[in-house]
Amino acid sequence: MSGRWQYKVVEFKPALMGGLKPEEWQAELDKLGAQGWELVNVAPTMPLNHLLAVLKREA
Repeated sequence: MSGRWQYKVVEFKPALMGGLKPEEWQAELDKLGAQGWELVNVAPTMPLNHLLAVLKREA
């Protein structure tokens, strides 16, 4: 373990009609997980109702 981390912030935007699609979010997180990224936190943004997902992996 190197003790160094890389961080990535991914923005999830709601669909034009109907909000965030859980299956699309899951597919994106599965793809990132396969690349070694681990979800650390999710934060909403206002007033746009987007979600920011913070991920990390060892550098």
